[in-house]
Amino acid sequence: MANDRIEKQIDLKAPVSRVWQALTDYREFGEWFRVKLEGPFVAGKEARGQIAHPGYEHLQMIVVVQKIEPERYFSYTWHPYTINPKVDYSQEIPTLVEFGLEKSAKGTLLTVTESGFDRVPSDRRLEAFRMNENGWGQQLKNIESYVAERP
Repeated sequence: MANDRIEKQIDLKAPVSRVWQALTDYREFGEWFRVKLEGPFVAGKEARGQIAHPGYEHLQMIVVVQKIEPERYFSYTWHPYTINPKVDYSQEIPTLVEFGLEKSAKGTLLTVTESGFDRVPSDRRLEAFRMNENGWGQQLKNIESYVAERP
């Protein structure tokens, strides 16, 4: 699949430590990502919560944290665009979401990459890719506003 990977970047006017906190503190993540997570992110463990984005409140977000490298890298796997609560997506191979942070002249260069769409079942692959391509663009705007409003 030509569209196996989404990669987006934003240069945030905030120090790396602030962006890191917004990404990895589950309460702060929940604020800008619009999900009410039940507990902290722990490498190798599942994190879950109720989606708070209007129109999607009936859905749960479930991720498995892969790596946490302080102030540099955070990753998790999940099943993208799981919008039908009647479908069991657990047997699908999840995609990998990676957040990379680098110091920049402005503050922090944040890169988000989601890969593995070629393993999403073909009947929902293109829609999952399209929705997440748009979704990550919006989420980067959300974290930008979040760290600007809460320095």
